[in-house]
Amino acid sequence: MANQPIFLEPVFQERIWGGKQLREQFHYDIPSDRTGECWAVSAHPNGQSVVHNGPYKGLKLGELWEQEPQLFGSKAAKFPLLTKILDASDDLSVQVHPDDAYAQVNENGELGKTECWYILGCEPGAEIIYGHSAATKEQFKQMVDAGQWNQLLTKVTVKPGDFFYVPSGTLHALGKGIQVLETQQSSDTTYRIYDYDRKDDKGATRELHLDKGIEVTTVPHVGAETSFSTETVGGTEVTTFVSNSFFTVQKWNTSSESAFPEPAKFTICSVLDGTGELENSTGSYPLKKGDHFILPLGFGSFTLRGQLELIISHE
Repeated sequence: MANQPIFLEPVFQERIWGGKQLREQFHYDIPSDRTGECWAVSAHPNGQSVVHNGPYKGLKLGELWEQEPQLFGSKAAKFPLLTKILDASDDLSVQVHPDDAYAQVNENGELGKTECWYILGCEPGAEIIYGHSAATKEQFKQMVDAGQWNQLLTKVTVKPGDFFYVPSGTLHALGKGIQVLETQQSSDTTYRIYDYDRKDDKGATRELHLDKGIEVTTVPHVGAETSFSTETVGGTEVTTFVSNSFFTVQKWNTSSESAFPEPAKFTICSVLDGTGELENSTGSYPLKKGDHFILPLGFGSFTLRGQLELIISHE
């Protein structure tokens, strides 16, 4: 199967802030109108994608990772990345994630969580929370304890096509009316700092994690510098958003036939829009909006055809 794409069935997570855009925009069969997350490419124990083609059909991605390591050629102990689509029909909690060292000690060996967002769509004027105004850890704690959220939180207006890099330690939240594709380390550790005092359908407020959250938040906030680069491969415009020790994330806009060399690493692909096909030595594979697949190590050179918009990531 090293020369076949590995298509995956996503897992859906219901959230208090979720909505129905995953059905309306991507035609997924979601469990309810409060579906907040599509775990599209995931080997995390809290929600694993399942292979739906080829000889490994029916295997969870984590099982494939363990049973057929040659498909990935990675030195990582566990599948390193997690690709999601998020639908925020309401504000997400204000939160922060730990780094690898902190999570290893305090979260039973879990990875830390550095992530990034590509804004798929949003309501006019929609905002994210990205960073804070505190100058010292003591001031940060005092403002949290006093509930001075308007003074503490930094808001940024977003539009479709924006990209944000969110390192561990960054205070952040998606705002109401935003859909994103998120690429992150394979972690499910989130420390909530503030949740707008809202209650779930049972009348209970969600747990906050103030001690850990305050401890891991970077103070003062350090904005993540981003410098995009663009090149053309045949009929595809390739924009590199970020490339570091956690992941490389690119956007591919294909408008006509494009020939690509064999990938140097196993590669995660998500079709954001359009239709087309991927062809290599084993045949032709149709692609449509909402498809998610992996090009394994040894996939070989390939050709893309059609009108396609993809997010591509790898270690």
